[in-house]
Formats: sequence, structure tokens, C-alpha cells
Amino acid sequence: MIAPAQAQLQKPDTTIRTEEVATGVYVLYGNGGNIGASVGADGVFLIDDQYAPLTPAINAAVAKLSPEPVRFVLNTHWHGDHTGGNENYAKAGAVIIAQDNVRARMSVPQVMEFIKRTEPAASPAALSLVNFNDTVTLHLNGDEVRAVHVARAHTDGDAVIHFRVANVIHAGDTYFNELYPFIDVDSGGSIEGSLAAVDTMLALADDKTRIIPGHGKVSGRAGLEAFRKMLVETSGRVRALKDAGKTVEEIVEAAPNADYDKTWSWSFINAERYVRMLYASMEKP
Repeated sequence: MIAPAQAQLQKPDTTIRTEEVATGVYVLYGNGGNIGASVGADGVFLIDDQYAPLTPAINAAVAKLSPEPVRFVLNTHWHGDHTGGNENYAKAGAVIIAQDNVRARMSVPQVMEFIKRTEPAASPAALSLVNFNDTVTLHLNGDEVRAVHVARAHTDGDAVIHFRVANVIHAGDTYFNELYPFIDVDSGGSIEGSLAAVDTMLALADDKTRIIPGHGKVSGRAGLEAFRKMLVETSGRVRALKDAGKTVEEIVEAAPNADYDKTWSWSFINAERYVRMLYASMEKP
């Protein structure tokens, strides 16, 4: 997700809050996408790294968990609130890993018409050194960590990461817990792909699995199931009205998701923007 007021989310003095999710696996909350961290004898493995000015605060939080250096950073997708620290970590010696489309998008300017934003190309140092198409597996800190590409979900380069031993999933922005998601249609995202990504994670999860969303609090399987139910019902209502010949303006005016709007709407993806986003996804081939 790219935040609407990005400058306000890059304060270098931001406090990073740490929560243990499973033995040796943590989530770091700050300003930007939730960071996953695996710590152990093999070093520190991070999933995403928020914004560049936050790197010192993130490092201070990680240092309380492990004296070992950050060896790997895996990006869940290309957005700057998940990849902004790449250059800092690469220059410090970490290996950046991402799905093929992440490097491709970060290599050139990106126009996000839906939110009227243009992102410049990242510096060469911020680009991933190791890329994968469908899957990649890391064996470290006593775990088997598998990243799986989920196509056309939040973007076209999303990866969900499964810690098989710890029984933890990092969903990136394919999961916003108790929040309407941002589906970046301009970056290849879609509602159909978003639902498929959720189904991929549900197939990996059991009742004890802990799931780190891209935004929101850590949940279990029940939280992800509630998110899926919301996606199915809200997108189904918008599609039914669209198929009946209603324009996007008429659908916005009808407020088809008023029951969900009360609790799932938020500052970035409010009720109106969510309807427009779903409609835009349904317009794409």
C-alpha cells in the first residue's frame, strides 16, 4: 500500500512496536506495512522494511531481539511502505529477495492513476538481488520458510510467506485485518486474484496458525475467513449492480456495503473509494 500522506509516515523517530508471534518469529509495527522478523543462529530475516528514514528505529527494535545482523529481506510487493528501506539494508550487506514483477516495477516509474500518484524508479541499490517466479524457500533459524507468488492480487508481484515449523503466515497486503483492502488495479491487482490469494493462505492454515497482515493486527484463521467473507459479499453486491447496468456513480450513491462500511471503512480506503476500486477491478480484462 502507498499511503496518502506518505510524508507523515516517514518520521525517523517513529516508535517500532514488537510482538512475538511464535518462537523466534515477530511482527514489527511502525509506519508502513507490518514487518515480519525471524531471528536465530542463522541471523535475522526480515519480511518488508517500511520507509527508508525508519531504518534506524527498525534496527534498534531488531537489536533487542538478536545481536545477529539482518542477512535477508524479502519484499511482499513493490509499494514503498514495504520496500523503502531496501537500499539501506542492501548497503549494510543484506540480500534483498522479491518476486520477478517487484524488481520489474521498481526499476521504472510507476503511475498509480487510481490514487493519482506517480512513484519514481527506485535506485539500483534498492532492487532485489535474488528474484523468483512462483516460489522460493529459505532454510534458516530452524524453519523452512516458503514464499509463494499469488498472481494479480494486491498487485501482480505479491508473495505470501509461510513459516512451516512456526506455523506463521505473512500475508503482505493481500490481507488487511478488519480494514477494506487497497487493490492496486494499476499494478495488476484484482478482486479475483485477491480472493485466490486468501484461498491459498487458508489452504496453508489451521486453527493454530498466526497470520500477519500487511496492515492491522495479527490474527488467526478466523480473522482471514472474516476478511474473505467481506470480500465475497461486498464485491458480489457491486458486481450485481454493475451487471444491472448501473454506473459507478450510481453504485457509490446506492451505498451497497453500508453494513460493512461502519467497521471496515478507514481513512485511506473509505466506503466510496472501496466501491470505485472494486468497479475498476471489474472493468479490467
